[in-house]
Amino acid sequence: MVVKNMEEWDAFLFPYQQAVSELKIKLRGIKKEFERNRQTAPIEFVTGRVKPVSSIKEKMVRRYISEDRLAQDMEDIAGLRIICPFVDDIYKVVDILRKRGDLNILEERDYVHNAKNSGYRSYHIVFEYGIDLYNGEKSILAEIQIRTLAMNFWATVEHSLGYKHKGEFPDDLKKRLQIAATKTFKLDEDMLKIKDELEYINSSDSNIKDDE
Repeated sequence: MVVKNMEEWDAFLFPYQQAVSELKIKLRGIKKEFERNRQTAPIEFVTGRVKPVSSIKEKMVRRYISEDRLAQDMEDIAGLRIICPFVDDIYKVVDILRKRGDLNILEERDYVHNAKNSGYRSYHIVFEYGIDLYNGEKSILAEIQIRTLAMNFWATVEHSLGYKHKGEFPDDLKKRLQIAATKTFKLDEDMLKIKDELEYINSSDSNIKDDE
């Protein structure tokens, strides 16, 4: 499909907007289900967006994507982000998503323990999702990024700095950003250890009381 004007862009992006709206409700529902069952939810919050037309056009140029291949070659026009409290929650969420019948997962990229050169960490899932329109179902590509609160802080600030400075950083600042990313992940690891130790203490106390 070749998109020529804003009216055609609106029509092209409508299924993606529907997908984001539906998936935000469904993914937030996972958290509510855990809370309803009085379990600790592996999800802190969920956000979603449809990529602006200007960003789509910029990425088309940067990635050499033609308009007639846009729906097939750009995976993140519709994007969801799941923010987790702890690193191990990321993989709990991944397992939950793998079991869902409404997501046809095509690709997974683990940048949590295989960070990008910049220091960026997150878990990416590319999938197909079916939208029911009045003239039938339409399948679109979408992406979910799963990361901790700390990872999201670093990625959000780094993206903001990159946007303002067009992605160009002096080498010394790149190094400092990488160091900051390492410290951020160390914080994630420390917080996970604290959580695990608290759970062990609580479990031990419970066992002692049961034996009394």
